[in-house]
Amino acid sequence: MAASRRPTLADVAREVGVSAKTVSRVLNEDGPASAQTREQVLAAVAKLGFQPNLMARNIRVGGPDTTIGLVIPDLANPFFGAVARAIEDTVSDRGLTLLMGSSADAPDRERALTDKFLARRISILIVVPSVGADHSHLKTHRAAGLPIVFLDRPGTGLATDIVVSSNRTGAHDGVTHLIAQGHRRIGFIGDLPVKLYTRRERLAGYRSALQEADIPQDRSLVTNAHDRRGAAGATSQLLRLADPPTALFAGNNIVAEGIVSELARSGRKDVAVVAFDDVALAEALEPALTVVAQDPEELGRAAATAALSRLDGDRSRARTITVPTRLIVRGSGERPATSSRRTAVGSQ
Repeated sequence: MAASRRPTLADVAREVGVSAKTVSRVLNEDGPASAQTREQVLAAVAKLGFQPNLMARNIRVGGPDTTIGLVIPDLANPFFGAVARAIEDTVSDRGLTLLMGSSADAPDRERALTDKFLARRISILIVVPSVGADHSHLKTHRAAGLPIVFLDRPGTGLATDIVVSSNRTGAHDGVTHLIAQGHRRIGFIGDLPVKLYTRRERLAGYRSALQEADIPQDRSLVTNAHDRRGAAGATSQLLRLADPPTALFAGNNIVAEGIVSELARSGRKDVAVVAFDDVALAEALEPALTVVAQDPEELGRAAATAALSRLDGDRSRARTITVPTRLIVRGSGERPATSSRRTAVGSQ
């Protein structure tokens, strides 16, 4: 193929050793094609530089392929709903339409969903990576010019833009706040083992705050919980220790709900609580819940803005954008630790 002319559909077909019709089926998703053929076609498209020209044409004419693919873990999660809304608001002026699907945090389902989006020749791909997913299969697409952004968590096997919350700093700030009230026995309740990036970073923030304050780390105060019921049970277990915590840090908002419900059920008003992530009706609780709040709207805006920048031709190195968290003081995290209170807890 002469270097002076633009690559054609026939050039891609010749590179793969298939018909031009087969290449067209893969790119337009208008007929059957095996997974192997699809990979070969997309690799040839990337090698020859055919796909970037197609993408540019789609954006110029505002055709049916001016879409963004967004993969999130759970469509019912209000956090990701707020993220999606911010992405949609940010790209709407560019004539782009948001397509969204749930991976259920399963790598196979995430891969199938991204493949469907890619077959539609989307203009942008934004993914909340599943635990254990390998994203190296996206290298050819990124090399071909497709803007890809990992949101909320880093991906694996692909160097691309990442937008995350300041999970470690936020947890550090929340635990430091409890320490400032005089607490030295501070329990952590969250998802263990910490395979998920966000959970791992929050546990690291908890530990760094204790270390900074020269407080010995007690493994018995770090407890596993995946849901509200588990968090309630973990709370009860921690408070039955011979030397129980006077404060609890919740690794996420679901855990926080379990902690609060157990403290209310047992009539315990002497335990301070700070939660990572805000909770619905947090201000209506007694006392109102102190939280380290993320900014899902800013996460969505940052991800969309980064992707649009790439779409406009930014070819700088991949970067990580960290969105700050914010400590919201409401009352539950300001209960002081006193010797009498610790005695009462120990006798429970």
